Amino acid sequence: MDFQELVEFLKHRMAMQHIYQPLLIRSLVDAGGSATVRQLAMAFLDQDESQIVYYERKIKEMPLKVLQRRGVVASSGNLVELTTGKLSFEQKAQIRMICDRKLQEYILKRGLGIWDYRMLETDPVPGSLRNRVLAESGGRCALCGATNQERPLDVDHIRPRSKGGGNEYANLQVLCSKCNRSKGNKEDTDYRALAQGEAIPGCPFCYDAARSQIVEEFDSVFAMPDGFPVSPGHHLVITKRHAADWFAMTQAERNDADSLLRILRSRLAEDDRSITGFNIGMNSGASAGQTVFHVHIHLIPRRDGDTENPRGGVRGVIPCKMGY
Repeated sequence: MDFQELVEFLKHRMAMQHIYQPLLIRSLVDAGGSATVRQLAMAFLDQDESQIVYYERKIKEMPLKVLQRRGVVASSGNLVELTTGKLSFEQKAQIRMICDRKLQEYILKRGLGIWDYRMLETDPVPGSLRNRVLAESGGRCALCGATNQERPLDVDHIRPRSKGGGNEYANLQVLCSKCNRSKGNKEDTDYRALAQGEAIPGCPFCYDAARSQIVEEFDSVFAMPDGFPVSPGHHLVITKRHAADWFAMTQAERNDADSLLRILRSRLAEDDRSITGFNIGMNSGASAGQTVFHVHIHLIPRRDGDTENPRGGVRGVIPCKMGY
């Protein structure tokens, strides 16, 4: 086909059902006449507004929030900037090199499966069924309660498709994108049942009862000061859902608790330079000292000299076993 034939094809004979044909031809022209399939795919990404919107949400959902908390970036509206100020050419090169190395290490460790969440819809849930499940959920994640205003909502297969789960109504629940990624294809937990028993009358750690004392939240968990602190700065990390102990937590709740513990630890250490260590732990069962049967993880700041002999740490739950 020569130039004139190509022009004639584009103007009169090309039947379009999507943007892909002219986009591919234009991409080849921009590339000098030839390109690999991967190069063409990258050109398609530049024009795929749905992908751009998806990653805008993804950026706001996790890395931007985390990096803002750590003081790495600042944002105003849609503008995001590093807090370092202007970097020299050498500094930029060093940062790029470190970031590239971190990316490579993570991909080598986890494999390309880190992108599997973009391939979940090879057998999509029928639209009418999807709408029914979303409507009956009240537009909320069955685990953390997030709405579609906070992050995208997915219709999740309780028993994963990779383990034989199908598109039946009884096998579908609504999870936000974050909880769905945490669940992955390893769990078959029906979070709808967990959410039903969310609040227990009289429980001091259920979300509504504790609301006035909350100092920080991270998706499915929150933090509040301990009412009977062992040391100044003693905090509790508590699940928003009423669950008895560590063993009743979901993986997503454990992940969120870990993130919130790290945030609190950094904040406490920055605000009080006398802190030199931490005890982190929880009681599970009355015989282990649990008095409120709602998940709560203790974060206890420690300081040099706050006890005569700290050796043994958490072994001190049985005093005679602390020394060894």
